[in-house]
Amino acid sequence: MSTSALPYEAAPAAPAAGSAERAARSPGFWRAPFASSTYREIGYTVLSLPLAIVGFTFAVTMFALGVSLFVTVLGLPVLAAALAGARGLGAAERGRARAQLGLDVAGPAAVETEPDAGAWAKMRARVFDGAGWRALLFQFVMFPSRVASFVFSVTFLVTGWVVALLPVYSWVFPRYLDWPGYRLFDYTSGGEHHAFYLESPFQIAGASLIGLALVFLTPQLVRGLTNIDRAAVRSMLG
Repeated sequence: MSTSALPYEAAPAAPAAGSAERAARSPGFWRAPFASSTYREIGYTVLSLPLAIVGFTFAVTMFALGVSLFVTVLGLPVLAAALAGARGLGAAERGRARAQLGLDVAGPAAVETEPDAGAWAKMRARVFDGAGWRALLFQFVMFPSRVASFVFSVTFLVTGWVVALLPVYSWVFPRYLDWPGYRLFDYTSGGEHHAFYLESPFQIAGASLIGLALVFLTPQLVRGLTNIDRAAVRSMLG
């Protein structure tokens, strides 16, 4: 019995020979903070947050609506639309992974039905589409991971460079803020005033070294976080 792809969904193009997966090569520990690949990965984690919110909202809303309406004739088209939309989001994720993570994953085969199948048969094929369900599940399971990736990558990136460059702008505090140096804390407790400033050259240099350590550790952290995405895209969206 012959089958053919739905007319509104093209079959995925076959990947070029030897390019099924081109994982980004690590630039090395000492070069990583200045490598373009590091900032592509950071850009990936930053963009992942709004996309994760959109994808998670879509997945939760459409799935809950489809299941709640499944006892009526409306449940089938809603679930079919949810899975078709999840496939579209999955295609966008594969494109991002290819452009920013160097991961080239071929898309799943198109949903197939009889050439003369009616609208309901096509929707039933959608509902039994394993690739669509995996793409929908991807939006659920990756949401917490992507929130954490955004928070950690941005926090480490900004903190590392700000602290590492402290010697460059430490003169600003005594000149414009009337502080003897960068203020770590300043509070009063039990009638006693407590304050600590980074003001001596030794203190500023020590803080800068800590910042430099964070600068060099940030690419390793980001690589570990994006490896979670690489594994999820490879296993759930291919």
